[in-house]
Amino acid sequence: MNNKKFIITTGLVITFTLTVLFVFNKLLTREDTSGIFAEAQKGKFEITVSTTGELLAENSVDILGPEIAGNRRIRSSNLKITDLVPEGTEVKKGDYVATLDRTEFENQVRDYRERLTEMYADLEMLLIDTSLTMNDMRDQIRNQKHTLKEAEITFQNSKYETPTYQRQAEIAVDKAQRNLEQLIRSYSLSEAQTRLRVEQQRTRIMKFERRVEDYEEILKEFTVTAPSPGMIVYKKDRIGNKRKTGSNISPHDRVIATLPDLTSMLSKVYISEIDVNKVQPGQDVSVTIDALPDKSFKGSVVSVSNIGEILANTDSKVFEVIIRLEDSDLNLRPAMTTNNKIMIDEMENVIFIPKECVHTGADGIPVVYTKGGTRQIVLLGAMNDKDVVVKKGIDPGTILYMETPGNADNFKLSGEEILDVILEEEFNKRAMNTLRADTVKNLSSVYHNNTTPTPSNPAGIDFPI
Repeated sequence: MNNKKFIITTGLVITFTLTVLFVFNKLLTREDTSGIFAEAQKGKFEITVSTTGELLAENSVDILGPEIAGNRRIRSSNLKITDLVPEGTEVKKGDYVATLDRTEFENQVRDYRERLTEMYADLEMLLIDTSLTMNDMRDQIRNQKHTLKEAEITFQNSKYETPTYQRQAEIAVDKAQRNLEQLIRSYSLSEAQTRLRVEQQRTRIMKFERRVEDYEEILKEFTVTAPSPGMIVYKKDRIGNKRKTGSNISPHDRVIATLPDLTSMLSKVYISEIDVNKVQPGQDVSVTIDALPDKSFKGSVVSVSNIGEILANTDSKVFEVIIRLEDSDLNLRPAMTTNNKIMIDEMENVIFIPKECVHTGADGIPVVYTKGGTRQIVLLGAMNDKDVVVKKGIDPGTILYMETPGNADNFKLSGEEILDVILEEEFNKRAMNTLRADTVKNLSSVYHNNTTPTPSNPAGIDFPI
């Protein structure tokens, strides 16, 4: 009885141990497979370009500071923002948005007013001096008229005198007449000069008065209000810094903030110079938003910049690409981070594997290592950022090493027939490149020298015409 219990107990222990070892082995094998192996798949293969960007409104209303640059009577200068409502604030038309530093303009107005006071005082003194001078000249003219009258009476009475006396009386009349005429001319000239001086002073005063009026009118605009309803979004300067309290705006760039139209949004991204040739206007884009992880949006490429630029903290050139979102969502906000997957091409029913599974030696021939112990030559096709299409060499479901196995030399080479196809494709590619180069060279020769080109065919291939 005891022996029977012992045998049963021993059997149960052995069974349990084997079961645990089997499960552990399965788990270990599965873990190893997920970390070291990958399976060839067949289905839809997408060639995409993925990049991050940020949202911006396609249309927006600018909130502007005072217009200074167009007024010649006002000295242009940068204006400092002393107060600005928080970004994201919902405003109505006419609501307060910002205040600009008034100190410099108020000091200028005060200086002009002091100058005006001095100019008015100078004008008053000029008028007083002129009045005194003109009164004196008028008195001289009146006195001279009396002198002339006396000389004329003396001349009339001299007819009973000697000829010499008569001649002297005549000369006295002539002299008095000339003195009177000279005084009248001096008076007219002095009057004209005085009028000019007074007019010039009044013109200067009017100019300063208009300047003061302009400054006072501009100062009214230093309290900035919303031109229309919307949500406040801070304006970014040329280097990407947001304008906020303490920032300056220039007379030629007066935008303090914007009121975006949230019904039409764009995603601005930058594509590397390696991938930019793949991107074309009209391509479909899948857009996700970091702030809205449960939603995705359809979009399309609107424009691709023709000129590259170097952004801050980058060494390579990038090209600006604008993507328009087809769907509208009021939860979308400018400057939200976007993840954009631009659809370059799509292939149906193709076999593809992770790029890590493909290995090349010194000969450049691509091979994969199968779990069955084969070093398989493969003919590759299109690739995306993760996977590559396999035209020939493996079937769907094949388990492949993602890293070169330690005993790779023991794997059996297979697919020599594919090697011929690979070499032929490479040969044709090089021949076509040579033909293109020769064509460009010959066309250049015809253009510059007007000579007949001689085609070369170093590859010895008959190309169709």
